[in-house]
Amino acid sequence: METTQENVVVENSHKKGIISFVTDVIRWNLTGGIGYQLYLCGLAAMVMLGIYAYSVQTNLGLSATNMSDIVSWGFYIGNFTFLVGVAAAAVMLILPAYMFKDRDLHKVVIIGEGVANGALVMCLLFITADLGGPLKLWHLIPGIGIFNWPSSLLTWDIIVLNGYLALNLLVPAYILYCQYNNREPDERKYRPFVFLSIFWAFSIHLVTAFLYQGLPARPFWNNPLMGPRFLASAFAAGPALITVVLVIVHTATTFKIEKETFNKLRLIIVISAIINLIMLFSEIFKEFYLPTHHSLPAIYLYFGLKGSSALVPWIWTAISLNLLGTLTLIWNPGKNNPKVLFPACILLFVGIWIEKGMGLIVPGLVPSPLGEVIDYAPSWVEVCVALGILAVGMLVVTALIKPALIIEQRFEKGKASR
Repeated sequence: METTQENVVVENSHKKGIISFVTDVIRWNLTGGIGYQLYLCGLAAMVMLGIYAYSVQTNLGLSATNMSDIVSWGFYIGNFTFLVGVAAAAVMLILPAYMFKDRDLHKVVIIGEGVANGALVMCLLFITADLGGPLKLWHLIPGIGIFNWPSSLLTWDIIVLNGYLALNLLVPAYILYCQYNNREPDERKYRPFVFLSIFWAFSIHLVTAFLYQGLPARPFWNNPLMGPRFLASAFAAGPALITVVLVIVHTATTFKIEKETFNKLRLIIVISAIINLIMLFSEIFKEFYLPTHHSLPAIYLYFGLKGSSALVPWIWTAISLNLLGTLTLIWNPGKNNPKVLFPACILLFVGIWIEKGMGLIVPGLVPSPLGEVIDYAPSWVEVCVALGILAVGMLVVTALIKPALIIEQRFEKGKASR
């Protein structure tokens, strides 16, 4: 009888601990200086703009976008494709932190996972927007809709994206909850899921690449380099964004990042960016050394076709930004100074975003199998929905990282005082 009562007391205290944990996380996210409050208000305004634009799209259907029978995937899917890579890039911190016991990267791995979760939420929202309406999501639910597993690559994409999101939320939540209660996390409980998430990170981007690569009627995508290049660009753009977030954290909070951490991230970015550029130039050589009718999408992208050249300035801007950002990071003029790394990483990030978003999706659809060439640019509805989704992603990243930094700093201070 006494044992039963003790179990009830322990269970109730555990529940209070969870309630207290959630309450403090919410409070920490809502409190801050005037700059932080303006930041939250600005993101809230962007979310409202996105909701309004999405309501217009819901009423009018996808006719509110500039997509058509020819360009049936556009700005939404371009952003989705790019952000899947950003989400997968957290593995470049998790791998050395847990497998090679790197203390510098282990200190910031929680920030990388927060960025990955924000990217995953944005991925799922862009897919929802591209479906035309949220009520169509029931088609993707196993047992209710027609899931088509395992034959459909789209089904595999749904599985790996949601599975990776669950892993990236549960593992940090367990670690932070233990630290919140001033106790060391039990590695035996979470370490297997960490190694599973490493495998899962590679799978989410490879499955997305295979989705495009397995379409023989689209020669621009039907390329054996698609999968490896997806990973290379992801492992350049993702750590570049994480570096930008770390610079902001380093300058705006009391959580300080060592220069050695920035240097290790810079090396990861540089190696990945160089491999990405080599693969890019390999693809360009294949398309233009002996061009065939299968080279028409590449000709449209890089030089224009039949008077249509909307993407030409964008792709050359992307290549220029890639080269400039990569060379700056190789040269490293500031010796890992965050003020120099910040703009270089932004240049590289934007360059890969253009190249891997609109520069990948639209040319795969233009010209059509019948030779039709139609320029595509996102409508105001698509742009505003995308801004709203971006704001949601930034709110998610903020909501995950801010309390995580507070808990980790308190835990480290508690360990030092013991």
